[in-house]
Amino acid sequence: MQLGFLQNGLDLSPGKSLDGSFRKSSSVISASTVSGTSGLSQFLPISRRVLKGLKEYGRKLVDLELFSQYLEEWVLENLNGDSEDGMQSFRSPFTTDELCKLDLALEGVPFQQLVRMPFFADVSDELIEDQYLAAEDFLHAIIIGLWRTFWHKSGPLPLCVSCPSHIGSRFSSVEKAISRGRLREMRGLGLISKIATDSKFKWDHMVEFALFKPEVFLDNDSRLSASTICEALFYGFHVLVSRSLSKISSVNSDSVFLLVLDSKCGVVIKFSGDLGKLDLLNSSDPYLSVAEWIKTNAEICVTPVEPIWNRLGNPNWGDIGTLQVLLATFYSIAQWNGPPRKSVASLISDHSLRLQKRRTECCIIETENALVPYHETSDHQAGEIVELDQNELFSHNRASRLKLKCGDILALDDPQQGQKSFQIHESLVGGKYYLYSAVCLDHPSELLTLYVGAHPSRLEPSLEDMSLWYQVQRQTKVLNILRNQGILSKYLPEIVASGRILHSGPCKKESPGGRCDHPWCGTPILVISPIGEPLSSVVANEGSFSADEATRLCRDCLAALRSAAMANVQHGDICPENILRVVEKQGVRNQTMYVPISWGRGVLEDRDSPAINLQFSSSHALQHGKLCPSSDAESIVYILYFICGGTMSLQDSIESALQWRERSWAKRSIQQHIGQVSALLKAFADYVDSLCGTPYPIDYDIWLKRLNKAVEGSADKGKMIEEVPITLRLEDAAESSGASGP
Repeated sequence: MQLGFLQNGLDLSPGKSLDGSFRKSSSVISASTVSGTSGLSQFLPISRRVLKGLKEYGRKLVDLELFSQYLEEWVLENLNGDSEDGMQSFRSPFTTDELCKLDLALEGVPFQQLVRMPFFADVSDELIEDQYLAAEDFLHAIIIGLWRTFWHKSGPLPLCVSCPSHIGSRFSSVEKAISRGRLREMRGLGLISKIATDSKFKWDHMVEFALFKPEVFLDNDSRLSASTICEALFYGFHVLVSRSLSKISSVNSDSVFLLVLDSKCGVVIKFSGDLGKLDLLNSSDPYLSVAEWIKTNAEICVTPVEPIWNRLGNPNWGDIGTLQVLLATFYSIAQWNGPPRKSVASLISDHSLRLQKRRTECCIIETENALVPYHETSDHQAGEIVELDQNELFSHNRASRLKLKCGDILALDDPQQGQKSFQIHESLVGGKYYLYSAVCLDHPSELLTLYVGAHPSRLEPSLEDMSLWYQVQRQTKVLNILRNQGILSKYLPEIVASGRILHSGPCKKESPGGRCDHPWCGTPILVISPIGEPLSSVVANEGSFSADEATRLCRDCLAALRSAAMANVQHGDICPENILRVVEKQGVRNQTMYVPISWGRGVLEDRDSPAINLQFSSSHALQHGKLCPSSDAESIVYILYFICGGTMSLQDSIESALQWRERSWAKRSIQQHIGQVSALLKAFADYVDSLCGTPYPIDYDIWLKRLNKAVEGSADKGKMIEEVPITLRLEDAAESSGASGP
């Protein structure tokens, strides 16, 4: 099979496959033949009688061991080349030429992996958890990289990674499976299409299936075992049947890509066939019918076993093993979402342009001995190598914006702790400010959040730089106030280090608080803990929250707001981008919590103005430009409405935003929607509704007690807040509108 999207009108002659054989290009897919939803092979309509029989077969065919007994010997013969011509029948679905073109097209695409694959011989339960998380993160990085490169640079991602526990089961994330102790029940990881109207994914939403076995399952001779191929075909058959019976899926294709992964290597299997040729008359033994159909009518292609992860646990994105997985996923996405907007051929042409640009920028000239880069100026003779002073690179009048790359080491002068060094891990999505994940070189095992502020010379002319000032200097002030007053809570961010950057070269500042002419001198840096994923990204990738997770988020955010209120601090900028989902390792399980960050807009006194967010700011903040005591809690209600799938249209003015709030509270549409998720959260929304715009403070204690009971299962389980004991007054409970809630 040639890769039509990669060829895109180029040479479509037969290509050389990875096993050395030559195949005809009869199944070439060109961009011109693909419309709407692309497929990897021609789709033939199936009659109603056949569909009814397929439904029955899909219901009966659930015994993997019995399925393998019918096929394993045949698979083994094909693997060992015991067929009539003496050659292995399972050939690679990809040619070397296809992989080379994809490799060129993806040059410079920043595929990332946050969770590293453990690489140990002993397999424990805790190690399996880490391996599953690494595999999930690996697949998620692939779909993000491919989608952003070929289809859309921005906007919601139409795919996610989720795990089934058995045939026909619903799906859940790896973290949920770990928290429920059901990781051993997981059968693999699926790339799921989010085109469904509900958030409950099913097997007919499966774009691609990855069979993941943490233990080593490949033979010593680096060949895939027959039992593993049978297991992959078992799930592949159910994917094809589910697509045929689906009322949602619009994939017109009778093929599916299956990945087989472990902690070292990987294989891609292409499984295709016309289900209309399946013998449905022998319904007494569906296993025999399916086995005969696979042997006579199905096409099975298997790539060679290739390494994917190196010994440090990182995927080798440019190696053959990873390229095979990328190419299979590229095809799978094209099946569901149509041909890419940006062709592979155009990206390959960009490679030549980039190469030519680099040659031009370096002014490469050929000498007798080598290629010598040089800078030609009017003060020097042509061909002379000129040494450039670092400060000459920043000789312009305005200060350069400090942008960091992965691996950069940043020295920080902290007035309280002295000099500390941090290594940048990656750049994070930070809205209008520069945000990175980093590790302290003294403690490299813990990831931290690092903010880069605005240079003092840039504060006046740019609103963007003022936003950086709020995120660094003022957030440092607010967090220091909380720390100095002894307000310590795991639901609040904690300062790890803060100060100014120490630039390279000599510094000519005259005083410790001054700065020299270097464009980075005086740039403030703030490093905080913990690090996590913004709520906006979580909802975009995973969909609406369950009742339990929404209750936990409400509890955690209220706990943070209550702690800050003890120091008379209000947040003032509650929105999905400013709430992190943090995953903590507790024993063999991962504990999820939610931490409000970005306290730079924190309100300390009446003259402080909060940030204005047309979707999540309180009515009082929008109308008066300041907070009332219940403003942050009102924003939390909008957050709950958002994560529970509530419709929040974009507002174009403060007037329209206020009208939406007034109309929603009056019709009780917010409470009704949240009430469908949790009666407790509805009671909290009722309570906040009664306080909106009033000078009365919110009673955090009673609500934290109820939410703790719902989250932990007992009111006495765990400490609610560390700072002071909580006293519940009977009259307070009686006068609150939500006091009679569950």
